[in-house]
Formats: sequence, C-alpha cells, structure tokens
Amino acid sequence: MTDSERPAPAGAAPPSGAAAAANGSNATAAAAAAAGDANPAPGPAVGSGATAAAADDGNPAPGPAAVGVAAVAGSPVTPELPPARRLWIPLAVAGAVLVVAVIVGVSVGPTALTPAAIADALIAKLPWHPAVTVPAVDVAIVWQIRLPRVVLGALVGAMLSGGGAAYQGVFRNPLADPYLLGIAAGAGLAATIAVVAGAPSTLIPPLAFIGGVAAVALTYVLGSGAGRDRESPGLVGTTTSVVLAGVAVAALLTAFQTYLLQQHTQVLQQVYSWILGELSLASWSNVTTILPYVTVSAVVLIAHRRLLDVLRLGEAEATTLGVNVARLRLTVVLAATLGTAAAVSVSGLIGFVGIIVPHTIRLTAGSSYRMLLPVSMVAGGAFLVLADLVARTAQAPAEVPIGVITAAAGAPFFLFVLRSRRSLRDLA
Repeated sequence: MTDSERPAPAGAAPPSGAAAAANGSNATAAAAAAAGDANPAPGPAVGSGATAAAADDGNPAPGPAAVGVAAVAGSPVTPELPPARRLWIPLAVAGAVLVVAVIVGVSVGPTALTPAAIADALIAKLPWHPAVTVPAVDVAIVWQIRLPRVVLGALVGAMLSGGGAAYQGVFRNPLADPYLLGIAAGAGLAATIAVVAGAPSTLIPPLAFIGGVAAVALTYVLGSGAGRDRESPGLVGTTTSVVLAGVAVAALLTAFQTYLLQQHTQVLQQVYSWILGELSLASWSNVTTILPYVTVSAVVLIAHRRLLDVLRLGEAEATTLGVNVARLRLTVVLAATLGTAAAVSVSGLIGFVGIIVPHTIRLTAGSSYRMLLPVSMVAGGAFLVLADLVARTAQAPAEVPIGVITAAAGAPFFLFVLRSRRSLRDLA
C-alpha cells in the first residue's frame, strides 16, 4: 500500500488537491470491494467515488459525505443493512419467483393440472413414497413432457442471464450480451451446415456448441493480438479490440450462413425455427447434457464476482490493486462462453435475456456483482420459464418461437431503461 492509498488517521486533515482526493476515494472504494465489504470506511478519506459506489448498491455509506450527497439529492439516508442481508433479500425474492414460475409452467397446458396433482405425480416417482393414487397419464405429462421443458428453460435462462451479466462486467459495457463475441453467429453457422448436409437432428446441438466456442476462440485470438500493448505486455488485448473483433467475426460468419441459406432455400424453415429458439423438443437428455457445463460456468462466474466489482473502477486501477486483468477477462469469458454455448446448443438463439434480466436487477437491487450475478441467474431462469409459458399458450395449440416473445419484451424494456436515471448513468 502506498502512502497515497493509506487511510488518514483519525483527526488528520484529508489529502490536499483534486488528484489526492481522487486517489483516496478510488483506493478506499477498491479496497472495500476487494475485501467484500460494501460499506466504505466513514470519515474524511471517503471521497465522492466511494460514496457513489455505495449509493449505487442502494445503501449510502454513513458519515458526513454520504449525508451531504443524500441531502443534495433530496432522498433520505436509509439505514445500513448487513452485507449478507443485502444479498439474501433479492436472492430470496428471485428464488420465490422461480418456484412460482416452475409450478405454473408445469400446471398450465392442454391438460390442466393442480399443484396437488403435480405433487402426487412427483411423489409417485420416488423410490419410497406414501400410497398415492395418480393417473398414469398425469405422471407421464409431468415427468416426460412438462418438467423437462421447465427445468431446461430454467437452466438456459439462468445461463443466458448470468453470461450477459458477466460480459457486461468484464467488458464494462452495459449493452453487452452473451452473444457479443460471436457465439450466436458461430452456433448458427454450424447448425445451418448440419441441416444443409442432412445430418441427423441429434448432431445439431453438439455441432452448434462447437461452432459457438470456436467463434469466441477466434474472436479472442484476433482481439488479443490486435490490442497487444508493447509498452505494457501484461495487458494483452484491450476491451475495445476484443469487442471489435467479435463484431467482425460475427459479421463474417453470418455472411457465410446467409449464403448457405440462399443456396439451400428448402431448409429455411428448419434453420429459422432453431434460430428463433424453441424448447418444444426438450428432454431429460438435453438437461443432463448441458448441466455439467452450466454448473461449472455458474461456479466460476460466481467465484469471480468480487473481482468484477474491483474491475468497475477501471482496468488501470484494478491492475494497481493486484488484479491480473488479462487473466480475469480470459477466465470470465471462457466460463460464460462454455455455459452459453451449451445453452444455445439445445435451445437455439434466444435473444435479450442476457440484457433484460441483469438490467432489471440493477434497477431494483443495485449494481454490485456480488449480488448481481447470482440473482440474475435465478431471475433469468424464472423469466425464461414464464416466456416459454407464453410462447406455448399464446396461440395454442400452435407455438410461438420463444425468441419472438423475448424480443417483444426487449423493445419496451429498453424504452423503460432509457428513462431511468440509474441506467442513464451506467450508459454514460
């Protein structure tokens, strides 16, 4: 710790000059984020940067600086909550919404089932259970048709939402989504090649997974090489260079896909049904296929959520605090890519989930990634389960592609986000 970063002793005068104030505020906020403490130390050393970070989490820091900011804004100073409580309250709310979404998703359909009938059907499959009388058709509907679809939708929604939040954190771009680096283009091109070549439908998911991962690998190699800084070789690949490489790779792969579709118009309907997203063919096999990838991805992302909070200060500040930015970026991108590619391989390209859900959590519960990542995953699962429910009931017995439902929800959501003061501050 340098002298400029060392907190001033009690009663000492704060550092003089704008530069000293900025250094003190950044160091205090960063140290709090790295230590997992959402409450910056009160006193003169707490500058505007630390106060803004605390206010962004919905809990202003105590002390004169926080009181002054609250008074100017005209909002009362709310009492501090313990960090664990700030995390568990939104997580519990999102979990309750997910439970309700699962129950409703399994209940609603051509054959309506009551929660009691669902519980009996679930109990009847246990190796030990009390004597229950359940029609065989109800057991088949719950276990073979609706429950795998709901579970798969929850896993896909959780991964898309968590991947979007992770991308937004690592690239410090509130408009980043899970498809930013070319996953959608790579998976779509691979799926199109499989359909055009007449490959069995069982090969489409693994090929889409390989295509998505290969596209992101190409993007990262190109972006890292283009953004290499000779004077600072440790910071390989700037955020801008990686994002621009993703745009270029996605455009190139989409052009190839468009050419293939133009040459083989007979497969347009099959390819577009996959591109727009669907869960109609969900099975327990799909669930077990993606579960390992989603689990590993979620664990890695949640394990790095504190470092993403430090990265919010900027790459230079995070580097001075000992964070290996290049390694952090590579780890988060790799984890989010593996999980997202696995989800896309069984569901198709479902858009807007990775933007809608994380922004909703930011607007309602705060921007700290310690809270944002886990809550976004739980809420994303609930969101996609409900979106799939609308997709299969809006025009029953026909189904609307789930990507159409999420896109229809995305446009008005963006209008709402643009009117929010907090979102305008994040987009600035």
